Amino acid sequence: MTVRTEQKERTRQDILASATRLLRERGIGGASVAEVMKGAGLTVGGFYAHFESKEALVSASLRQSLRELWGGMVAGAGKLRGVEAVSFVVRRYLSRSHRDNPCEGCPLPAVVADVAQAGEPVREALAHELGDYADALAECIADDTAPNRQRALALLALMVGGLSLARALKGTPTSDEILKACRDFARQAFTND
Repeated sequence: MTVRTEQKERTRQDILASATRLLRERGIGGASVAEVMKGAGLTVGGFYAHFESKEALVSASLRQSLRELWGGMVAGAGKLRGVEAVSFVVRRYLSRSHRDNPCEGCPLPAVVADVAQAGEPVREALAHELGDYADALAECIADDTAPNRQRALALLALMVGGLSLARALKGTPTSDEILKACRDFARQAFTND
């Protein structure tokens, strides 16, 4: 790889990091190209050397941030299976720390409403990443049974919905109640098999 190619890749990663921070904080609508480039220490003029559109940037940012987040969760669960794996994943995802630090956590609570109005590339990126994680999660949460993608998708929906509501109500007792209720419900759903 040439020095120029390496520099271009570093710049692309800086742009992605800036976009990811803004998406987590403000959603798709609140992450303008100008603000993303400013956060990366660059001018808007250089944007199109790295991405063909804002949709391409959002798609790449979602793919990268979700792979890192969910890959870490599956890896963290290690050899745990069944209800132990579910407990690990929901404890980590539906935690006060994750709720209180959206800039470092899952971008979905901030972007999911915007995705419905986004273009096809963004929806496809999210569908692909959700599908991949559902498959990995299904393997992880299976105990003596075959992996169940439908149950993994239901668990994902519970987690994202619970975190979204908890973040919206941060600072209220109801926020903590939602986190606990979702964790408990998930464990019960996988214990009663």
